[in-house]
Amino acid sequence: MVTSPPTSSIPSEATDRLTDSSRTSHWDRWRRSLVTSAFRRTLRDAGGRLCEPGGLPVYGVHRVLVCRPNHRLGNALLLSPLIQEVEALYPGAEIDIVGSDAAVSLFADRFHVRRVFALPRRVARHVLFSAKILRNVRSGRYDLAIDACNGSQSGQLILALTRAKYKLGFPDEATSPASRWHSLAWPKHLAHRSVFLLRTAYAGRTDDRYPNLGIGLSAREKEEAAKVLRTLCRKSSFTPVLGIFTNATGAKRYSEAWWIQFLHVFQEQCPDVQVVDLVAAHGCSHLGERFVPFYTRNLRRMAAMIAGMDGFISADCGVMHLASASGAPTLGLFSSTDPAKYAPYGGMNDALDTRGMDATGAALASARWFNRARMARRSTQHHAPSKTGPKAGRSAT
Repeated sequence: MVTSPPTSSIPSEATDRLTDSSRTSHWDRWRRSLVTSAFRRTLRDAGGRLCEPGGLPVYGVHRVLVCRPNHRLGNALLLSPLIQEVEALYPGAEIDIVGSDAAVSLFADRFHVRRVFALPRRVARHVLFSAKILRNVRSGRYDLAIDACNGSQSGQLILALTRAKYKLGFPDEATSPASRWHSLAWPKHLAHRSVFLLRTAYAGRTDDRYPNLGIGLSAREKEEAAKVLRTLCRKSSFTPVLGIFTNATGAKRYSEAWWIQFLHVFQEQCPDVQVVDLVAAHGCSHLGERFVPFYTRNLRRMAAMIAGMDGFISADCGVMHLASASGAPTLGLFSSTDPAKYAPYGGMNDALDTRGMDATGAALASARWFNRARMARRSTQHHAPSKTGPKAGRSAT
């Protein structure tokens, strides 16, 4: 069983989001208050029956439910290390997932996954459809159900409604003040917390390295994308390709002028690089069609294209996590959020905190990272990729 030194509290993703954005919507607060009032007893009873550290058996878990009902692409991808960990600890089990349309695209064809239930984005507008999904989940009679996110009210409610033999989630100090979970030191990265939760509950031996993000791209997907990439760039095998994604939400987004200056300096440092602009879902390039564009709304197709590139750079966003999950060396640019919680990790993946840095400084640091990454990638491109990564990302300098 995993053991760790004590800390003060279990980190909450809801708190993380509030800390990063410094605010939450009035509607969000009202909704959470309403659900808490309506299901207070259900949530309290479920919180008191959560599995304690070391309480999960090594054998006898065959049907697993993973709950992550969130529609952000990044949050769906941050679930992938937990899926891999369930597969590693219970290789004979099958997995159901309560997630989103993104989770369907990413995980539905995975060997161990039986079904992905996609809750609608606005449950209140699709009450009957949502109720049908919850009935299916409740009738599943799972051996193990996991709420993969601390602070997700929807995940807590779904976990409470399941009839699983073992329920695994993040206990609340108010409902479970004596829980041993409160004395453990939790990892800071969001992709690691649910893995830590499962490993600590597992009664057997576990690894000490966290799985990388991954969606299990097939050889065929990569081969088809490689053909398109060669045609798109008219490239030889010696032409390095860098993917760029310029879109992000809110304060995480860099301006068009910032990106143009960034790429101007970057290309001065790496003049032989072919830049590919991955166009956002709305179909408009933020770079004014200055670079070779590629557009798709198919997440696996985009990941397969990125997998064939020598490197990928974007702000902190869902596509950054998709690039990391593709296996391509990925550099995330962080202007407002915390790299320790969200950074790409493993292999040559890296994070650059650009606070206090202009576009020129960020480009120079990124060019140094890219030169290291492409050399490492070219030297290992004929070897099988590693399935595990370090516990946290490094810092680009």
